[in-house]
Amino acid sequence: MSTAEDRLPPLRDVIATHGLSARKSLGQNFLLDLNITRKIARRAGDLSACDVLEVGPGPGGLTRALLMEGARRVVAIERDARCLPALAQIAEAYPGRLEVIEGDALEVDALAHLQGPVRIVANLPYNVGTELLVRWMTPESWPPYWTSLTLMFQREVAERIVAQPGSKAYGRLAILCQWRAEPRIAFDLPPQAFTPPPKVTSSVVHVERLDGPRHPADPARLERVVAHAFGQRRKMLRQSLKALAPDIVEQLTAIGIDPTARAETLDLEAFCRIARAL
Repeated sequence: MSTAEDRLPPLRDVIATHGLSARKSLGQNFLLDLNITRKIARRAGDLSACDVLEVGPGPGGLTRALLMEGARRVVAIERDARCLPALAQIAEAYPGRLEVIEGDALEVDALAHLQGPVRIVANLPYNVGTELLVRWMTPESWPPYWTSLTLMFQREVAERIVAQPGSKAYGRLAILCQWRAEPRIAFDLPPQAFTPPPKVTSSVVHVERLDGPRHPADPARLERVVAHAFGQRRKMLRQSLKALAPDIVEQLTAIGIDPTARAETLDLEAFCRIARAL
């Protein structure tokens, strides 16, 4: 008995048929190896009871894998109109399980098309990956509508997400992601896995949300403290944070934080303490 996947042409044929050369302006690098895309889909966990949001499906390599791995439903946002016929073919092969929205993921209200629980799985376009991650990590209320994120980034960005105090990669992104979630680098992918090959290694990052923050703090205040601290990361805290409070040296000393310390040496709990004190 033929499966839905048997009825679909190979991805390389799809790209040739529809003239889908990857566009640098859209941050496109296509993943065509179904073994790899299925590995990503499996890393997202059990999808059978979930709606999956995918951003930038391109010709649909990961989209197929998500459906093959049993996703209840996939909602894919694609801004490149050239890819829509290829995605429509997949929707035909999997009736009622794929909805494709033409548009920019930074502007589309995806939530209107989704029913919980929701997992987000995407080979993100490089040019909007970090911005989308920040948006997903900073909703108006927590917990957010998603339960996990399984996302592809440049290795350098992935390292910033999981970085620990004292490392060069440690900064705003690490604190943002680790305050209310558990991020892990799942595995790396070499440039040759993509068409065309990017100049850098890529990493799949899996983020499980927590029900609440690890340490109490007001989100906006914490973000402001972290932005100032890492905006001038080579400077001591008494200098980088003085715009937030004229008596910053006294305030830091009162909560047991050395005013001459630098941002990269402070852990998450210390930043939350500063946010509460201010």
